[in-house]
Amino acid sequence: MSARDNILARIRTNSGRSGTTGESELALARSVIAARTRGPQPSLARHDPVTHFIEECGRLKTTVADVADLSSVPREVARYLAEGSLPKAVVGWHEFAALDWAAAGLAFADRPAQGDDLVGVTGCYCAIGETGTLLLLGAAATPKATALLPETHICVVRKSRMAATMEDAFQWMRSEIGEPPRATFFVSGPSRTADIEQTIVIGAHGPYRVHVILIP
Repeated sequence: MSARDNILARIRTNSGRSGTTGESELALARSVIAARTRGPQPSLARHDPVTHFIEECGRLKTTVADVADLSSVPREVARYLAEGSLPKAVVGWHEFAALDWAAAGLAFADRPAQGDDLVGVTGCYCAIGETGTLLLLGAAATPKATALLPETHICVVRKSRMAATMEDAFQWMRSEIGEPPRATFFVSGPSRTADIEQTIVIGAHGPYRVHVILIP
């Protein structure tokens, strides 16, 4: 018996069941998983997801700006970088390469981030109003390194892609793309940890800063 089988057998015994798992039990488990019954939900029914997202971002130390349209993104990036005395060279996803970065005084590199890139510009699959979270799906056109390696992560979020709850976001993935890619990750503010003496350290495992640009 493998260690895994031994652990599962002990759990089964302590649950008052004998023998191995039968087909009827497996069928019941599969039906429950397939039904995807939602558990208790937060009371967000009357709360605008975008408003809630902005409020949660403030709690998470994510900064947020609201611009008129996609073409305004380079100007907002330039404003944010100048305000923080940050580098004017950015690396970003291909979907933003055609924007007029030069007019905003910025150099834009259309490629995945590398270890020495300090500012990364990405989009996201969706955002989640309940928790102020960004959901990103890694792929060739949306490399996760651009969100994780640079010290500053700037994310462009369409308001139409604002899910109210985490469950809504998962439902969107199931209905729109089926199985999510292996690189499915959530960003809730700057990277932080309190592993050492319960002292909060920012930027321990990723960006020091997260700035969200909302567009219609």
